[in-house]
Amino acid sequence: MNESLAEVTRRLGGIAYGGDYNPEQWPREVWREDVRLMREAGVSLVTVGVFSWSRIQPRPGVYDWSLHDEVLDLLYENGIAVDLSTPTAAPPPWFTRRHPEARPVTASGTRLAHGSRQVFCPSNPDYAREADALVTELATRYGTHPALALWHVHNEWGNHNALCYCDISADAFRSWLRERYKTLDTLNDAWGTDFWSQRYGDWDEIDPPRDTTAFRNPGQELDYRRFSSDALLGRHLAETAVLRRIAPHVPLTTNVMGTLEKKVDGHAFAAECDLVSIDHYLPAADPNGHIDLALNADLARGMAGGRPWLLMEHSTSAVNWQPVNVAKRPGETRRNSLTHLARGADGLMFFQWRQSRAGAEKWHSAMLPHAGTDGRIWKEVSALGAELASLGEVTGTRVRGAVALLFDWHNWWALELQARPSGQFGYLDVVRDWYEALWSMNITCDVIPPGADLTRYRAVIAPNLYLLSDSDAGNLTAYVEQGGQLAVGCFSGVVDDADQVRPGGHPGALREVLGLVVDEYLPLRAADHARLDDGTDVRQWVERVEPRGCGTVLRYEDSADGGPARGGPAVTRHTFGRGAGWYTAGRLPVQVLRQVVRSVCEQAGVTPVVEAPSGVEAVRRAGERCSYLFLINHTEETVSVPVIGAGLADAQVTDGLAVLPPGGVVVVREDPTAATT
Repeated sequence: MNESLAEVTRRLGGIAYGGDYNPEQWPREVWREDVRLMREAGVSLVTVGVFSWSRIQPRPGVYDWSLHDEVLDLLYENGIAVDLSTPTAAPPPWFTRRHPEARPVTASGTRLAHGSRQVFCPSNPDYAREADALVTELATRYGTHPALALWHVHNEWGNHNALCYCDISADAFRSWLRERYKTLDTLNDAWGTDFWSQRYGDWDEIDPPRDTTAFRNPGQELDYRRFSSDALLGRHLAETAVLRRIAPHVPLTTNVMGTLEKKVDGHAFAAECDLVSIDHYLPAADPNGHIDLALNADLARGMAGGRPWLLMEHSTSAVNWQPVNVAKRPGETRRNSLTHLARGADGLMFFQWRQSRAGAEKWHSAMLPHAGTDGRIWKEVSALGAELASLGEVTGTRVRGAVALLFDWHNWWALELQARPSGQFGYLDVVRDWYEALWSMNITCDVIPPGADLTRYRAVIAPNLYLLSDSDAGNLTAYVEQGGQLAVGCFSGVVDDADQVRPGGHPGALREVLGLVVDEYLPLRAADHARLDDGTDVRQWVERVEPRGCGTVLRYEDSADGGPARGGPAVTRHTFGRGAGWYTAGRLPVQVLRQVVRSVCEQAGVTPVVEAPSGVEAVRRAGERCSYLFLINHTEETVSVPVIGAGLADAQVTDGLAVLPPGGVVVVREDPTAATT
């Protein structure tokens, strides 16, 4: 399992490069032009068949493999490997007409119509039967095809149908609850059903948390999130079981959505793949979208356990689904791609190969755009393919962060349920603030779950742990006791994994390790602020803290401008065992978090990858014999960075200086006697 991507890259002779290929959208005469241009662009791997169910199975029980047969043979003849998808993400019209009850139902009771993708209920047995039969036929026919390098299971599990509220889902939910809780008394206790007279006396009384008169039960809603993710994971496991039974020699993956969606537990899906792959698209409205890119790359590497991973989808330019779909600037596609490579990807893929002329995604950019081979995008795509061919030696090397940043989908679900102290307190916003503080100092982190092995990390950053299980709390406590430096963001440790408030005062499970009690949470209105002693304003969230052994690092100003926690601690540090627990009693701005992170890292002995000008991103990939320093310039100025080594792919490195033009990227093969980790 650990060597799956290495096997693929060895077969391809270097970095995997390509994208989704949908030949069914084009007449046969275009296919040969496609493979010719793929070779010209340096494409080595394409994903085939993602949305081809209606072509493969035009009628119930009838299979037509002619298109797949011809396309896979054509690709193999031209030296292009195939990531073959199980096309189960888009059932054909005959299926939903024959099984209308398989269409998902919203929380308000509306059954959704056919006409898009993922129009199925994950718990529906008719869908399961037809999907498994299709996957069996696919694997049997192509499991030994010489073009096949990788199975692509489904596509973006739960992107559009994560939560179905139909009666079939309700029955499946009850079965899931019986397995989880065993008795109704245990369930009633976990959900706190004595509140609002919700106590259940029969399993059949329990429904999904559909739309109702007031706030839904938060324990029920959290469990429905878990159940729904598990239902989709069950479908993933069913498909992978078929593929592994019929073609056990072929590694498999599925494209996890990273921070793009909170709909399924990405850690759980990644654990059930031979190699981890993600999709990533820049948030066009964010001028610092490259930081979001880095966060997702580090999350992918964390899900992969530090091993190389695959970027399954990103875009050559604009997408089609954001409010304003901003085109990428010249050079941005290269910069984005090489940033993923820097942070551990051994393959870089796009959606899609040829831009669609019809359908919902015809305005989504592609490797071969509507303009054909005369435009900027094609020239950049071809140049990138050539450059990646010259960088193949970096495959198999790893990025090793000395810091862990904790990320948990269950906490994300719980934090953003209804009836919280502030509806403006968003999980991703807080995570991104802390990550930006690390990123801006070129301190590489692995993004991992709170239950992961933390022993090798010198420092751990927990941006938010509103929901924290007993086992995960024990993991963090042991880490600090044994000498670790743990920094925890506000509104953490508050509830257990049933979303029940921990008694004895906040921050609950972390009171001892942090050496404090939060007297009161004090969310702020949009126009309000609190001021720190250093003159910085804090918005959205502050807390009144009572030290119980911790020391105060930074305070709220002791004046009217200090806000509702005036004069109280804003940043604390508590010696605990051989380590220390740090806490931020408010949603502090990034410039303050940077100071906190700097102090934590100094005490942990963590240093930046290199000293570089502000706005220059630095990441190191290292192997047994060599290391590679990636420098990415996100500024509008030409900058120089001292390095020890030789530049790759025509990089400008002379006299120990790497010269980066505005928006430029330099890769340096470092002198093995000089590089550090």
